[in-house]
Amino acid sequence: MRKSLLGAALLCLMSWSAIAAESPMKDGHPDTYTVVKGDTLWDISNTFLDTPWLWPEIWHANPQIANPHLIYPGDVISLIYIDGRPRLTVSTRGEASRTIKLGPKVRATPIDSVIPAIPLDKINSLLKRSRVVTSLEDLERAPYIVAASQDKVVSGLGDQIYARGNFDSNAPAYGVYRQGDVIVDPTTREMLGVMAIDLGAADVKQIQADVATLQVTRSEKEIRSGDRLLESEERRIDSTFFPSAPERRVEGEILGVSGGITQLGQFDNVLINRGERDGIAPGNILAINRNLQVLDEKRKEQVTMPAHRVGLLMVYRTFEKVSFAIILETTEPLLVGDKLENP
Repeated sequence: MRKSLLGAALLCLMSWSAIAAESPMKDGHPDTYTVVKGDTLWDISNTFLDTPWLWPEIWHANPQIANPHLIYPGDVISLIYIDGRPRLTVSTRGEASRTIKLGPKVRATPIDSVIPAIPLDKINSLLKRSRVVTSLEDLERAPYIVAASQDKVVSGLGDQIYARGNFDSNAPAYGVYRQGDVIVDPTTREMLGVMAIDLGAADVKQIQADVATLQVTRSEKEIRSGDRLLESEERRIDSTFFPSAPERRVEGEILGVSGGITQLGQFDNVLINRGERDGIAPGNILAINRNLQVLDEKRKEQVTMPAHRVGLLMVYRTFEKVSFAIILETTEPLLVGDKLENP
């Protein structure tokens, strides 16, 4: 009997040790946290968890609260335990997240007040609006600017421009782009796409045969003859997704960064060589690893050291073969060519 009790005790101890070992909670975490303006989901997750991208796995949606996955300033997030497992939930809603009826009117909070996943102002506007097209032919088939009003060489905000090509009569506006770099996978040499650099936007005023008259409604850079028009892609950067690990195995690398710099830091924007065909989705977290090469003085040869983690990034916009991402954490300056894998 004594042996049985001792065995049961040891089994319980082992079970609780396993649970503790598997716990994602950070040492010294609070039991509650009140969301403040300026917080991001990444900040909040980091307050409770060793691995912030595990947030969705321990989130407990309160069925009594409308839209429990949207978090606002003033909300109180609490750590609770269900069946012995840690769970995070919104225990109290703040004033900003409430909808209050005042007679026939409703006071509602704009969606912009929702706590974002990351500091969205850190996303570079160039990467936010620029696009990756599949091939050079895609750009070459697109309508192109032939002239501007008053024989202007350069056009900007408010100017009238003329373009030729195959226009969609149902498209009220077009983005103005210029061909950027051809993107090639450094390992397979596969062409992954062509960067279409955002120059501005223009509304369609009229179309006659294959000639369209447009007015420039946004100008980021000088617009010239030969620049291409692509149908407007009003894609708002999502502020309500949760950081998450990819659903399948991913291995890739950092291809480049805006501005032509080669060393990267926190909140820099990067292009990576994995996209929708690889199962990448907005919000996916990837670990950034580096294989350091050193010279073995004794044998006079280069030796590759085991990979070590140097940072984390989160994807915020995907294309077929590539994606845009933002650096969330870094322990040392990052480099173009650093490797990526599941966190």
